Amino acid sequence: MKSINLLELSQQLTEYWSPRIVGRVNDQFIKVAKLKGEFCWHAHELEDEMFLVLKGELTIQFEHEEIHLREGDSFVVVRGVRHNPKCENECLVALIEPVSTKHTGDVTTPLTKSIEQQLLKSS
Repeated sequence: MKSINLLELSQQLTEYWSPRIVGRVNDQFIKVAKLKGEFCWHAHELEDEMFLVLKGELTIQFEHEEIHLREGDSFVVVRGVRHNPKCENECLVALIEPVSTKHTGDVTTPLTKSIEQQLLKSS
């Protein structure tokens, strides 16, 4: 058994919008990611997705509104809801989502990462 520090792991990431899997709880992956700029509009038809801001600020856009998250805030985007995460400055987040969740949901973009690409390589 070993504890993990989500903030430290996210600070080690070098690519924006490229989440890394750092753990699993039953059928949910725990991921960390470094974000900056705008992602892409997408939806996860069958899965909810939880964002937890570890450092910085994150805005999640929806078709008719947006939510602004600060350090320590979390938010669950419910299945089927189109959303677009964005942040002006660098933001570090933890994500909790079912193992079946596709990175960019119902769209494929140059930012799309497979599960294999999201596995954290141990040093």
